[in-house]
Amino acid sequence: MSKSLISRRPLFRRGASNGGQEKAVNTQTPLRARGWKPFFQQQLSLDELVCCEPVRVMAVHRSQIEVSGEHGDEVILVNGPLFEEAQEKPTVGDWLLLERDSRKPVRRLERSSLFRRMAPGAKQVQLIAANIDNVLIVTSCNHDFNLSRIERYLALVKEAGCRACVVLTKSDLVDEHEQYREALKSYRDLPVVLVNALDRESVEPLREYCRSGETLALLGSSGVGKSTLLNSLAGTELAATAGIREDDSKGRHTTRHRALYAIPDGGLLLDSPGMRELGLADIGEGLSEAFSDISELAAQCRFADCAHETEPGCAVRAAMDANELDERRVRNWRKLEREVKRNSQTLAETRAEERAFSQLVRKVGGQARSRKNGDH
Repeated sequence: MSKSLISRRPLFRRGASNGGQEKAVNTQTPLRARGWKPFFQQQLSLDELVCCEPVRVMAVHRSQIEVSGEHGDEVILVNGPLFEEAQEKPTVGDWLLLERDSRKPVRRLERSSLFRRMAPGAKQVQLIAANIDNVLIVTSCNHDFNLSRIERYLALVKEAGCRACVVLTKSDLVDEHEQYREALKSYRDLPVVLVNALDRESVEPLREYCRSGETLALLGSSGVGKSTLLNSLAGTELAATAGIREDDSKGRHTTRHRALYAIPDGGLLLDSPGMRELGLADIGEGLSEAFSDISELAAQCRFADCAHETEPGCAVRAAMDANELDERRVRNWRKLEREVKRNSQTLAETRAEERAFSQLVRKVGGQARSRKNGDH
């Protein structure tokens, strides 16, 4: 851990005032620069305003987390009730309240948005990031370009209520770009920006997504240039980068953990490891929004439980037959719907099992206390 993350950086500079006396001059609004908004301010009680200090989670490690607040950056050990519940554990982007004197975490503030996925091979969700404003869905102009994967990311972004933009990287490595734009033309109101992530001038159109006080996440598979893009937006080397394999355009992992980076005169950028698996659960609304054209047609089908195959009066099938709807998108929509339903059921069963176990523990504990009190 670097010393700069353990010590606190001063937020004030000294200057002369009337009478030659020095006074503290606030050179910035540190909390707002870290993404502090009225949504979070309104959650604080009067006592908390006096006794506590809000801090933003910048990175999460196994035994400690890095946070940043009005007094700079510091490290907090991961222990106590706040870190026991899986769904309550702080994730990157969260806002925590610390006691001003002890620096112990008091509670986590309600999130304005949350990104999560089904943990690979598990029956529970894995938190990705919280309180994100904008998302760049990053893919590259090579073998990595995959519409079905983009739709998966888009459903996740829509569920979180964030603004999305598709970024096509490595534009300098190909001569023909139109095929990629053409493939994305059916996505309503979804901005598409073509960039060379190594060229800072090329990424200028993306700066509107990382203005001061805004938090921007970069999502995409390994090797598409997320870390390179982050460095170009920041104007400095914040994240390590590596090349791709020439034979299949597969990327190498360079980002080891999720972290927020503050950029000069701008907002905060989230860099995250490429995710080979992005299981979806509990994102029904986001899925409907990502496939809004298909959802609207499905609502017009004669039967409410239409499978959109051979049923009479199927508006989705009719649109496909008339070449007004891409069959691949329909197949992916149905695939994701089945996945969300299956994973949501798994989560519901897991939660029910956890509740039953908790009730059993409380019951056994109560009986033990009753016997103990009876003995006395």
